[in-house]
Amino acid sequence: MQTPTRVGNLKEKASFKNPDEFYFKMINSKTVDGIHRPEANNKYTEEERMLLKHKDMGYIFQAVQSERKKVERLSSTLHAVDDKRSNKHIYFAEDREEAKEIRSRIGQSSSTPQFGNIPSRIKRKTASSYKELESRKERVKNLEKLYADMALQKELKKPGRKRKLREEEIVNSASQTVYKW
Repeated sequence: MQTPTRVGNLKEKASFKNPDEFYFKMINSKTVDGIHRPEANNKYTEEERMLLKHKDMGYIFQAVQSERKKVERLSSTLHAVDDKRSNKHIYFAEDREEAKEIRSRIGQSSSTPQFGNIPSRIKRKTASSYKELESRKERVKNLEKLYADMALQKELKKPGRKRKLREEEIVNSASQTVYKW
């Protein structure tokens, strides 16, 4: 309950108010049971909202394709410096001793360059490129999830009978909600 001094303060504040003061929100809102609520002003029809969502889906799909291309391009330019090349040569030996000799010869005359003496700036650039590649892959994954969610919401808005499946009805347990049309 309000104290008399508080009511008096509110009356005094109201008397100092400018009677010519006007805000558009005074017209576009109303009080319901003493609670100030804005009027529901739907600018768009249901068809217009569906069209806007479809355009949003197109934008997200374009972003997914663009990021996939960037990931592909970046992964093709990066080569695994740390990995050893796989040796695809096949050597034939008559007995075990000859096989050991061939193995030791291959180990000695390894034509792969020594990677221990790579300059640190190149190592940093390579590391940052791999970090960028991982972040782009994560972005692609998030955009694909967003696109799938938007597509599901679009399908759910369409007319027709659909229902959410219960836990015991789902054949493959998935983390997402499963619907049946």
